[in-house]
Amino acid sequence: MREQRVESWVELQEALFADSWNEALGRHRSSFVFRGMPHVEHDLSTALNRKGMFVRQEKDLLRAFRKYAPGAHQPRMEFLWDWLALAQHHGLPTRLLDWTFSPYVALHFLTEDTDLADQDGVVWCVDYHETNRLLPRPLKAQLRKEGADVFTAEMLSAVAGDLSTFDKLAKHPFVLFFEPPSLDARIINQFALFSVMNGPELRLDTFLEDQKQGVRRLIVPASLKWEVRDKLDQANITERVLFPGLDGLSRWLRRYYSPRPR
Repeated sequence: MREQRVESWVELQEALFADSWNEALGRHRSSFVFRGMPHVEHDLSTALNRKGMFVRQEKDLLRAFRKYAPGAHQPRMEFLWDWLALAQHHGLPTRLLDWTFSPYVALHFLTEDTDLADQDGVVWCVDYHETNRLLPRPLKAQLRKEGADVFTAEMLSAVAGDLSTFDKLAKHPFVLFFEPPSLDARIINQFALFSVMNGPELRLDTFLEDQKQGVRRLIVPASLKWEVRDKLDQANITERVLFPGLDGLSRWLRRYYSPRPR
């Protein structure tokens, strides 16, 4: 795993878009996904396994969520993975982690909390081509069959219809990325996808630390955060866009018009 501390906006752009050239396509098409975090010491534990809180209750939580979710207000959920995505999207502790295909969306989440503007932030960059190399054979075969690089709920369900089956696909830890259904405009506008590992207790940062290729941690110093934030606002990467509706509008206005601490 490579770690790089960037010192300017230009250096940040170069680092975020590094290795994006696809020779076969003759286009800049990155195979990286991104996760921005406002504090460099924040880890990649999930809401399920953070401090070991809910690991043993994973199946209970999901079963109760499916039981009590008001079906009249939900899109049609065909697969377990649809339900997991919906639960994660609405704040239930799951083994999923939120990622994005957009480096600028990742930077938004790195800079949105102005209370942490005096702390260095971090962007995790992961090449899914590299992590896919460690997938068990049935999952690799499914990707080849579909001509895909990341999974959908339907593709995952074809290999493992439940979490127990998924966890037994390999004895070694692995991670894959899958795109959720278009549950709402927030999912769409955030260019979102999720990571999932084959065990509720597994930590993605522990897994990625051992990867020699395809993983970068970009450290964004506190001194650069306000410039990044202002330029994202000018580029219309804001709460108003990423969280459509009155709540997102209010979040944007509250932050945008707050004075910068001196």
